[in-house]
Amino acid sequence: MTEGPSATLPGTVEKIVKSPVPSEPDIAQIAVEGADDENKKISIDNCLTDKNGEEVCLKPGAKVEVTIKAEIEAIHFGRHSG
Repeated sequence: MTEGPSATLPGTVEKIVKSPVPSEPDIAQIAVEGADDENKKISIDNCLTDKNGEEVCLKPGAKVEVTIKAEIEAIHFGRHSG
């Protein structure tokens, strides 16, 4: 199977938002470098798994990489949108 295109951008964890519900994970707010000002922040559950299968959490100020992957069926070729 052919793998679709991807882009990886650097980011920084700006803050951790505590969950109001103890059974739900906190939220990591990440600023993505290279994105426009209106869209450069994303939020994800701050509950990740390391290479050993252990649960880990990000800290404010952590440097991260954000990867966007698309399935080949989800793209069109060319520089125009639509």
